[in-house]
Amino acid sequence: MTSRCVYYSMFSQKLEFCDKKELMRDNNHYNGGLTREQFLFFELRTVASLLCDGKSREDVFSEIREHNLFQFPTERMVRSITNTCLKRIDALESDALIHQIAHAPTEVAKQINLYAIMRQNTIVWDFMVNVIGEKFRTQQFDFSQKDLNLFFLELQERVPEAVAWSDATIKKIQQVLKKFLIECDFLDNARSQELHPVYLFPELEDGIRENNDLQALSAFNCFM
Repeated sequence: MTSRCVYYSMFSQKLEFCDKKELMRDNNHYNGGLTREQFLFFELRTVASLLCDGKSREDVFSEIREHNLFQFPTERMVRSITNTCLKRIDALESDALIHQIAHAPTEVAKQINLYAIMRQNTIVWDFMVNVIGEKFRTQQFDFSQKDLNLFFLELQERVPEAVAWSDATIKKIQQVLKKFLIECDFLDNARSQELHPVYLFPELEDGIRENNDLQALSAFNCFM
């Protein structure tokens, strides 16, 4: 299967770490809170489906809590995860993509979930565009711990907040980033050292272009 983005330019310039102020809705773009992030595909799909059914946000929470849809032991956890999902949905700024999360095939909706996380979290955006996207651009499909370490060294040079992160926090964030890659079939498993040249599904490509997030295309092996 081949993406519509098949034209590769040898003259493409390497993407720099970008300021996503136009996309991020809070002021603390770089923070260690990513250690708590999970992919939450089932949960996000559930929330998107309820919203597409016309339920209000509070009704969404009530429905999930009353029917124990998330299978979490406490109401506090249910509300926390529901709020996380709603923030991702808000970050998309696209009714079409929300509909796709709810109804598209799993592999399509998972890609959209990753894009939502990118829009919500600048660390994920920078990693996907500047590390993964650059590897796709240069056709260098090797991937190892070294790539993650170099990314965080450069991040700490650019972002004052990152300097204060402990080694344990950095290691956990690295694990989270790798899990995202596995969820969306960029990697086979945690030990894999070769990236798959992923296919960007048209549903997500259309949404990225509608949002004018053209830099994000590289993260999904799309150059045009």
